Amino acid sequence: MSANYCLKCGAPLETRNIDGTDRRACPSCDYVFWGDYSIGVGAIVVKDGKILLVKRAHNPGKGYWTNPGGYIEQWESIEETIIREVEEESGIKAKVQSIVAIRDLPNRVHNLYVAFAMDYISGNPRPDGLESDDAGFYSLEEIESMNVAGFTKWLIQIAFHRETEGLLKDNDPLVTLKDHVLFRIN
Repeated sequence: MSANYCLKCGAPLETRNIDGTDRRACPSCDYVFWGDYSIGVGAIVVKDGKILLVKRAHNPGKGYWTNPGGYIEQWESIEETIIREVEEESGIKAKVQSIVAIRDLPNRVHNLYVAFAMDYISGNPRPDGLESDDAGFYSLEEIESMNVAGFTKWLIQIAFHRETEGLLKDNDPLVTLKDHVLFRIN
């Protein structure tokens, strides 16, 4: 999708070569349309050797079992997003442990997806009735006979066979950066 009008001043955009790429830019102010992007997040929550899955209630993926997740809101940190999404879709309270995977999906809307290992805190799985119509913790054996989405199968393998902690939140960075949430290797 391409933008036709400036999101700052409303003027019609023109096509301009910026950094070697044709981009839509405003002739009246400094606005440049860099493209359409979305950032998704997903959770890998394991409790008693079982992984949390939700059954999708709508498309894309209606009827498939997936790990809970969703999309970042404009002024919400990625950590706040995944905590909110897990609770909304499954009723489970969990906290971020680490980032364990990233998927890059270039497309009309370029999608970046960040997968988190999360520690179970409390709650019993229950669907929200909007995004999910079932939820529960399932063993690898149970999962084998379920209609699990391919990408979620990949994440399940990471959950049960990872060799490192992943990227951990840096709660005490050497350099303080205002409004930044930082993750790093241990």
